[in-house]
Amino acid sequence: MKAWALVISFSIVAAVPAAHAREATPQVTPPGEEQSTKLRMLEAGANMLQQDAPPSQMNVYLVGFHPMKEQPEHQMEAHHFCRQVNQDFAQCALFDGNTSDANLNGIEYIISQTLFEQLPQQEREFWHPHNYEIQSGQLVGPGLPQVAEQELMESKMNSYGKTWHVWNTGYFGEGNAADELPLGEPRLAWSFNRDGEARPGLVERMEERVGVDVQATREAREDLVELAEPQEGVNALQGKFERQTTPIPGVVDAAEARSGQ
Repeated sequence: MKAWALVISFSIVAAVPAAHAREATPQVTPPGEEQSTKLRMLEAGANMLQQDAPPSQMNVYLVGFHPMKEQPEHQMEAHHFCRQVNQDFAQCALFDGNTSDANLNGIEYIISQTLFEQLPQQEREFWHPHNYEIQSGQLVGPGLPQVAEQELMESKMNSYGKTWHVWNTGYFGEGNAADELPLGEPRLAWSFNRDGEARPGLVERMEERVGVDVQATREAREDLVELAEPQEGVNALQGKFERQTTPIPGVVDAAEARSGQ
């Protein structure tokens, strides 16, 4: 994508806050006493006197899905608040919603294909591919004009993400209860790479909560297929679901592409 188009895209993104999207509230409230008057006064003073430069730069809002790599049926809706550091690198704070009481539950770093190809093979095992998320319409920028969202997604084609979730604030489906506090070890998340990998109802719930139409978004992105390169990690979750899954055009595992399959 041309540099000027990317600048325009991110200018539009920065001008459209998450509040313009439908509110998606968190599923869990951590235990604890209500803030004291003293603590509220200290917080108000800090707000007046201290800077908020790092979080204020996280002005790109995206919503998608994360299955855990080792337990892919543990799937969640992920609200990303990101800063585009440069052309090839972005960093995101992850929350379980987009309201003021949303819980911080993870981080994601996003790198371009160029940077990914410079990583040693062992490190690449931590980085999930993004082409299916984009082409399926499951990764969205709620509240953005379509032209800005399209430019944004085009800029992320062939990119990779490294995602750690540090708090189970609620997986989708029965039996996946949330933890009231961040417990246990961080968990490496992955991406969906085939139709059918998302648990039935997960996508539909996100559409309702956030106010988007995934199928319409998918159709609007059909022209991005021609930009797709084979990616590593596409087959990482293959065979780990009891239900049938189906590949889509443009989402190809790099190893299969090399072998000519």
